[in-house]
Amino acid sequence: MISFKDRVAIVTGAGNGLGRQHALALAARGAKVVVNDLGGARDGSGGSSAAAQAVVAEIEAAGGEALANGASVTDFAAVEAMVRQAVDKWGRVDILINNAGVLRDKSFAKMDLDDFRFVLDVHLMGAVHCTKAVWDLMRQQNYGRIVMTTSSTGLYGNFGQSNYGAAKLALVGFMQTLGIEGAKNNIRVNALAPTAATRMTEDILTPDMLQQLRPEAVSQGVLHLVSEDAPTRTILCGGGGAFEAAHITLTRGIFAHDADEIAARFADVTARDGEIVPESGMQQAAVELEKIKRALS
Repeated sequence: MISFKDRVAIVTGAGNGLGRQHALALAARGAKVVVNDLGGARDGSGGSSAAAQAVVAEIEAAGGEALANGASVTDFAAVEAMVRQAVDKWGRVDILINNAGVLRDKSFAKMDLDDFRFVLDVHLMGAVHCTKAVWDLMRQQNYGRIVMTTSSTGLYGNFGQSNYGAAKLALVGFMQTLGIEGAKNNIRVNALAPTAATRMTEDILTPDMLQQLRPEAVSQGVLHLVSEDAPTRTILCGGGGAFEAAHITLTRGIFAHDADEIAARFADVTARDGEIVPESGMQQAAVELEKIKRALS
């Protein structure tokens, strides 16, 4: 049985939807939880502590320990204060789930750059701020579990969400490098691509899909990603009790001398038989250098 007894977790955007379910699931298995939520609308406007306080009340009513925090993840000083709040109360932070997010959907042609920047600021820089605030602490502890919330939009695209997709795939790149850098200190970093019925998806999913895709089912996958025996650098996709792993792969490819040959043999470039999942960015260079070596021999 996965247990989080004596572990301290921070969950951002935990006043509603997936974040709320993550916080409740962690608390149910013994974690002490910081319930962070600005309390804003789906587009990031406004703010209220009521949602976070309500989740804390749920956890405490069930016999758990939690505290509410209303920091905006876009404010690094406020995020640092949130981490100090957790350490002052419980002495450590073991788990960070970067879940806070907003939507400002429009086709790219109609999108204001301010809306593009704001979505990047919340999703990407929000996760950077929270992760930076706990990183040295986790290194000193030689223990940490971090989850980035990515999206199928980041992995595969979705009309009207260029800002959201850009931010969400950036989080995968962030996760990949942190997984490498954190390994020596037992810091494992993963990404979650959820499909769930929340206010973020109510305009995208059909009523029948919303009924099937309970957010609490996704949280069970998150429990594994932040457990003692968690993987690292995994992109876990999940919805309604179904789980998959996504991979960024590299095909075997070809060696070509010019654009005409590339065009003529492009089916060989993209053929997926024999593709690999590189362990780091250097492996792409190694594959290409090997092709050059063979071509010159």
